Amino acid sequence: MSQNSVPLSARPISPSLIEVSKNYRTLWVVSVLAIGGLIFAGINLFQDIALSGDHFTSLLSFSLLGLALVIALGFEFVNGFHDTANAVATVIYTRSMSPNVAVIWSGLCNFAGVLLSSGMVAFGIISLLPVDLILQASSGHGFAMIFALLCSAIIWNLGTWYFGLPSSSSHTMIGSIIGVGVAYAIQAGQNGWSGVNWTQVSSVFTALLVSPLVGFLLSAFILLLLKRTMRKQTLFRAPSAQGAPPLWIRSLLIATCSGVSFAHGSNDGQKGMGLIMLILVGTMPIAYSLNRSMPINEVPRVAALAQVTGQQLIPKSPLSLAPSLARDQLKNFIQIPAVNQTQQVLPALGTVLMEINRELTLYGTMDKIPAHLVPNVRNDMYLAAEAIRAFKAANIPLPASVQPNLNAMKTELDHATRFIPMWVKIVVALALGLGTMVGWKRIVITVGERIGKTHLTYAQGVSAETVAMATIGAADLFGLPVSTTHVLSSGVAGTMVANGGGLQTTTLRNMVMAWVLTLPASILLSALLFTLFSYF
Repeated sequence: MSQNSVPLSARPISPSLIEVSKNYRTLWVVSVLAIGGLIFAGINLFQDIALSGDHFTSLLSFSLLGLALVIALGFEFVNGFHDTANAVATVIYTRSMSPNVAVIWSGLCNFAGVLLSSGMVAFGIISLLPVDLILQASSGHGFAMIFALLCSAIIWNLGTWYFGLPSSSSHTMIGSIIGVGVAYAIQAGQNGWSGVNWTQVSSVFTALLVSPLVGFLLSAFILLLLKRTMRKQTLFRAPSAQGAPPLWIRSLLIATCSGVSFAHGSNDGQKGMGLIMLILVGTMPIAYSLNRSMPINEVPRVAALAQVTGQQLIPKSPLSLAPSLARDQLKNFIQIPAVNQTQQVLPALGTVLMEINRELTLYGTMDKIPAHLVPNVRNDMYLAAEAIRAFKAANIPLPASVQPNLNAMKTELDHATRFIPMWVKIVVALALGLGTMVGWKRIVITVGERIGKTHLTYAQGVSAETVAMATIGAADLFGLPVSTTHVLSSGVAGTMVANGGGLQTTTLRNMVMAWVLTLPASILLSALLFTLFSYF
């Protein structure tokens, strides 16, 4: 064991490190902010609907919308128990910041990360669902999908949080999506595996599996590097029960905590945003199916690009493909892309693009598209964009003459259909921060004392959080979801091994069991809930 390692039994950390004074101030603050956030969301929702000319057709649709939004924000609130709590674990455990200040500061950094996020992760998660189900977001199947996803994710997250296990909200959500896709395919009389976009799933799983290994190895490497280069041994000590660490150590830990919180907001916050957009498109398609903030002069340009690209893809023959058949071909291709389908799919894509050109040219702007046609226009745009993405994901070669136009078309179609209103980002960021304020304690104890056989030192906290910040930030740039929980807890485990302190087998076994069981449990739970909700 390293001379800098302090066994847990040798010098227990004072409980005051992780205790908050027993009063109701935090509860009142959380309650007031939560109510304020819901009121803020409601005001913006009604404003958007009024500007679009849409209206609530029934009390049932209004109730379903409100319930779905509350549950979606509840998922982000529970997500704060897990992932955001990891970001503040080191600064609280090392006494670098008091718990109340730490969670508020982390919430602000999460807020900034969510506001500056690109949205790529949000829609990457949604792309895991079968395209048929996304296009039916406003149907009964769409509501069953939304409620099954949200309820299964919340149930599993709450269960693992109760036992203090740093389970992954990312794994939970992805498992829930797979379960819904499988159940939907079985209900449609298809092979269950056909209900999942496995190309996108493989990309997501690669990121989820590799990132903990990166966290473990790089965190261990950085700790060893610090030991070789840093002469001040204070950095390698366990937190003192008598007071805060020196200012320079506090600054390091606060900086890394801020970075992890910001990166977490920019990555994990997008999962909730993607789900909320599914809800809004499904319940209020006129207001949220198409990006009404697009400049007026941009719509004719998109229409012209769709016409040029469509003409390139449609062969010069007297035979024409009916739009409905073209859409079916694109759906089949997106589900299972293959090179031998290229000759049939390209004309189908061209036909759908020509439909998009006709619709945009006829009406001129997004605001003038008749209400009953808005979902159809949105579905054509989404279908065409997903088909272009499928060509790229499957590495299917395309004619060099058409490739630049397809890339430009994908960008324009995404801009028209994949957008997130600012008020959605704000309420998601608020939900994440409030979840941290309520549920941080259990995870902080696990990270600080239950992963290794020794107390977490300052250097270990800096190493693990630096790697977590960089890994999550890099994943966000590529639009891939990663688990803050897995990256950071693996990083702490890596530093424990590098420090010679060893790992607690009981905690590791429980964590691994939570990680291993998360996917099958969430898949089964969401599949059962989707099947149940489909009957209502």
